[in-house]
Amino acid sequence: MPLGTLDRTPPPFFKQGPSALSKLMVCSALALFLMVADARFRIAQPLRAVVATVLYPVQWVAMRPVVAARFVATYFESLEAAQASEAAARRKLALQSLRANQVEQLEAENQRLRKLLELRGRVATRATAAEVLYDAADPYTRKVIIDRGLAQGIEAGSPVVDEYGVLGQVTRVHPLVSEVTLVIDREQAMPVLNARTGARSVAYGDPSGKGGALELRFMAGNADVQVGDLLTTSGVDGVYPPGLPVAKVLHVERRAESGFARIECAPQAMVTGARHVMVLAPLGMQMPERPAAEEAAAPKKGARK
Repeated sequence: MPLGTLDRTPPPFFKQGPSALSKLMVCSALALFLMVADARFRIAQPLRAVVATVLYPVQWVAMRPVVAARFVATYFESLEAAQASEAAARRKLALQSLRANQVEQLEAENQRLRKLLELRGRVATRATAAEVLYDAADPYTRKVIIDRGLAQGIEAGSPVVDEYGVLGQVTRVHPLVSEVTLVIDREQAMPVLNARTGARSVAYGDPSGKGGALELRFMAGNADVQVGDLLTTSGVDGVYPPGLPVAKVLHVERRAESGFARIECAPQAMVTGARHVMVLAPLGMQMPERPAAEEAAAPKKGARK
């Protein structure tokens, strides 16, 4: 056999190369280099985009069962919610229709009684529509910012209401925006009237700082207050027009060791999610001016003889 035809390569048993540890270190260094380079220079971004594009059809096919299941579940949930909303809207419409049928008769009776008693007619309240922009930055108060200010004729002290009841009161006015203090703020107080009994009281914001509730203070322990009573504005403060819904009594605690009851109320307005509101002109601004007090004539002292 010629010597040129012999295989001169060593057998596999005698082959030597880099060790496994060396290969691990080289691969680790290369991986670390690629991670740093990708984080700093985004060198793998084109490759990542290509891979994502190639794999998108596979992902789309794999997600179809999940999307279909979600669609079916959302469909039935939306259907139930829509049916419940329709039923609630029908009930509300029926109630409003019943009240609307009684409005004309009540208005006519009211006018006759006022003419009979020679009472002044009710003051028409001027209203301005506004939108809530955001909550105030102070975490220790409950205030919101609306998109109406001095340029739109907003005045400090104006009541703010939504479709459910009294939301708060304008406490600071800027040229284009205004700050509204909500009824649940701990510094807020409002004269209210119990629609069931006609008793007057004062509702204060939640003193615990948690927000979301009101409290009737200085009510006697034997006061006629029940859970579910509706509290409305009394109109005696010259700010809020009378008859606006404020809150409903949520809990009554009659304590034997104290002469006063602890009464917790839930606000009627959407104090945590109001979007569109109405700013009413303060009632005192529309009332007729008080007659000037006549100066009492001082008695003249008689001259001594």
